[in-house]
Formats: sequence, C-alpha cells, structure tokens
Amino acid sequence: MTKPLSAAARAADQSYSPLYFLASLGAGGLAVTFFMYLMFWVPHPGQPVPVFEDLMAVLASGSLAMKAAVVVAMVGIAVFVFLNVKMLLWNFAALSRFKQTEAYAALRKTNGETTLLAGPLATAMTINGGFIVGLVFVPQLWSIVEYLFPAAMVAFVAVGIWAFRLIGHFLGRVLAEGGAFDMTAHNSFAQLLPAFALSMVAVGLSAPAAMSGNTVVVGTSLVLSTFFGVTAMLYAAYASVTAFSSMLMHGTAREAGPTLMVIVPLLTVLGIMMLRQNHGLHAAFDVHGSPAETLILLARILTIQIVFSLLGLLVMARQKYFSDFVFGDKLSPGSYALVCPGVALSVMLHFFINKGLVGAQIVDKFSLAFWVLTALALMFQAAMIALVLRLNRQHFKAATAAASAVPAE
Repeated sequence: MTKPLSAAARAADQSYSPLYFLASLGAGGLAVTFFMYLMFWVPHPGQPVPVFEDLMAVLASGSLAMKAAVVVAMVGIAVFVFLNVKMLLWNFAALSRFKQTEAYAALRKTNGETTLLAGPLATAMTINGGFIVGLVFVPQLWSIVEYLFPAAMVAFVAVGIWAFRLIGHFLGRVLAEGGAFDMTAHNSFAQLLPAFALSMVAVGLSAPAAMSGNTVVVGTSLVLSTFFGVTAMLYAAYASVTAFSSMLMHGTAREAGPTLMVIVPLLTVLGIMMLRQNHGLHAAFDVHGSPAETLILLARILTIQIVFSLLGLLVMARQKYFSDFVFGDKLSPGSYALVCPGVALSVMLHFFINKGLVGAQIVDKFSLAFWVLTALALMFQAAMIALVLRLNRQHFKAATAAASAVPAE
C-alpha cells in the first residue's frame, strides 16, 4: 500500500512552483561558465572545441597557471553539472506530485501556466551540460562524435516538441476563450519563458553545425536550429511588447522583477546559436564572414543586455526586491531567475573578448587588456556562484530538500 501523505507534505506539493526548475538551469549555466576557460584558453588543434586529450596535454606540459585553470574548470564543471542533474531530478519528482493537486489544475487556467516551460528549458540545458561533460571527461570521445550528433538532435527535438505542446495548450486556451488571459497580471517579462525555452533548444540544435564534418548533419542542424531560434524571437517580440504595455499601466509585479532581465540570457543563447551557425556555413558551405562582423554582432547583443540589466536592477532596487527575496527571509522561486542574467553576461563577455576583440585583432590574447576585461566575466561568475549557494540555503532545507518543496509565496 502507498503510505498516505502527511498534511505538511500535501501542503508542500500544493505550494510547489515549476519555477524551481530554474535552480537546475542556473547550476547548468555555471558549468558553462567554467567551460569558457577551456574553450578560449586551452589550445585545441584539430577540432573546434577542447576535448579530454587537449586538457591532458596542458596538465602534462602547460604552465602552472594554465594547469590551475584547467583543474579549476574541470572541478567546477563536475560540481555544477552534478547540481544541475540533482535539481532537475528533484523537480521532476516534485512536479509529478504537483500534477495531482488542485493547485496544478488552477495553474493551467491562469497566465502562470507558462511557468511549466521551465521544465523543457532546464532539460535542454542538462543535455548541453552532458555534452560538455563528455568533451571534458571522456577519452577519445571525438572519434565517435559524428554518431552522437544525430542522437543529440533527436533529444533536442523531443524537448522542443514538449515545449511546443505546452505552448500550444496555453495559446489555444487564451486565444480561443475570451477573457482567459489576464492583462493586469501580464506586468512583467514572465511570459518570455516560452521563448527562452525554445532558444535553449535552438542553441543545442546548432551545435552540430559548428562541430560536425558531415554536410547533411550540418545542414539539418542549421535548418532545425533556425526554426526554433526564429520561433523564439517571434514569441519574445510578442510577449515583451504586450508585457511592457501592461507594466506601463500597472507597474511591474514585484515578485516578477527578475524577469525584466530574461532578455539577457535569451540573447546570449541566441547569439551563441548565430555564431555556431556562421561557423557551420563557413566550414561546410564556404560562406565567409569577417571577424569585424562578428565583433559588431556581439557588441550589439552586449549593448542590449546591459540596457535591460540596468532596467531590471533599477526597478528591483526601487521595489526593494533584494532586501526581501535575496538577503531577507521571504521566499520566491522566481528569485532563481536572477542567476541567469549574471551567468549569461559572463559567457557573453568571454565570447565578446575572444571572438570579438581578439578575433578582430583589437586586443592581443593573454595581454594585460585581455585579462582586465576577462576579470569582468570572472566577477560575474563568482557573484552567481555565491547567489546560487545563498538561494539554495534559503529555499531548500538540508533535512527536507529531497522530500518536499519549500512553500513559495
């Protein structure tokens, strides 16, 4: 017989929010920030990304500083991918219990239904994290990588179909039923979560375009990633315009303040997708772009990210968000959305410095200017590590983390 749930457990199930998937997403993003050390600092001749053998070569004959960077990166990747997977599994279990509650049925009748898209978003990040783990820790992986690319694309398409089914249920309901969407509750960028989920699928699908030597695989990757990427852009445009109108009328929803910066990770993910696609076009189809064009693309993306970051910080400071939900004792699962912009800025700065400034020969690699700029990316990374540890302590009690969700306000 199934043991009856206690009143406390039932209350925890009722109060669960799918936004807790962002705890998994943030950990996965931090693993990517450590991979940036390897991607841009470790020589990797013969393939577009560093692999296990490249890291072993550095550990065998590299400088002390480079050896330290590789060790730190490998440890960081291992720790945060573990946390990413752990939190993903915890969320799937909690979501399964939540689906049996009245709160879940109520959620699917409100604007908050789109929070379910945090599931596909975090899952797509975990698949990306798994590929990073393979590159870093599995010997001779590159010898079989062409067999892995089709499997990876199938996995990402499956996640994309899951996301589309959730989006379809939501849009079908709100567009077919009059009054089903509450515009007064649309006063944040929370409705950009579906676009973020689709963009994470898109960037995963674009990886074979940058790394495969098979023209059919590259072409398939280009088409599929374009489909999901453009769909994400369209959804983001519609959701952001309507949300901004509601915010001007009703002000920004206080607990949803962090969503004002969701544009930042969205653009980092789509920017990486574009870079991967450009590499695939160059390597497989002889379509060439100049380093200066890459610099301008990344500069434009970074500019938009800085503007929206400042906007989000301004509103949250006015509303005293940090004093209550980050440094205080109030709980809001949406506070995990704060991790994504910091991680995204760290990753985008690495690309801007290495693919933009170094690629265009404005800054010399490993020069003083290079390290001064890179220090900014490392500062964002360190701040987000501290934030994740703080939020995990705040939201998940050691004795109950595996058993139930902490009630969210």
